[in-house]
Amino acid sequence: MADNYLTIKEQAKGIYKEKGSKFLAFAYPVDSEDEALNIIDNLRKEYFDAKHHCYAYSLGAKQKYYQTHDDGEPRHTAGDPILNQIRSFNVSDVLVIVVRYFGGTKLGKSGLIDAYKSATKEALGKVDLVEKISVKVINITFRYDGLNDVMRLINAKNLQLIDQNYEKECCIRVKVRDSELFKIKGLFDVLPHVQEVKVLPGGS
Repeated sequence: MADNYLTIKEQAKGIYKEKGSKFLAFAYPVDSEDEALNIIDNLRKEYFDAKHHCYAYSLGAKQKYYQTHDDGEPRHTAGDPILNQIRSFNVSDVLVIVVRYFGGTKLGKSGLIDAYKSATKEALGKVDLVEKISVKVINITFRYDGLNDVMRLINAKNLQLIDQNYEKECCIRVKVRDSELFKIKGLFDVLPHVQEVKVLPGGS
């Protein structure tokens, strides 16, 4: 099971002009839908005088979660070509917003598709790509006398510790690669004094 994939390293901007219309493309690396929606909301406020703020984003190792929005443009002429370019670059955890300033001349459906595609391509073509690993977070609940066994396994498997709490009950959260999730969960499940090993929603 492949759990590594590519994303963009930093933000980038592209510009495409056609018959007086100007298309400003903004590409962002994102980790979640909430982050993407927050960026979209902020960009709408910044470019409030533009008529269209079209976008697409893709999340996860297999690009299994995605969303597009034409924002008033004819159906499938804006969001889809943006998403197709994200897929063409074979990247995920990426948001691209294209802001259009209308120049007075209609471009037609094919013209719009080409414009949104070209603006997105211009932005994505400027960034460096980095590899990410798709992970899940597991929460391990255990009695205090099991702490040494739990920590020994975490260190042996080189897992990233992201949270720990020893107040009411002992809880530790670690990140696990998707491809190793069930194997690692099984190793914690059989440890003495471990009460529950739960895979948390989300991940990346």
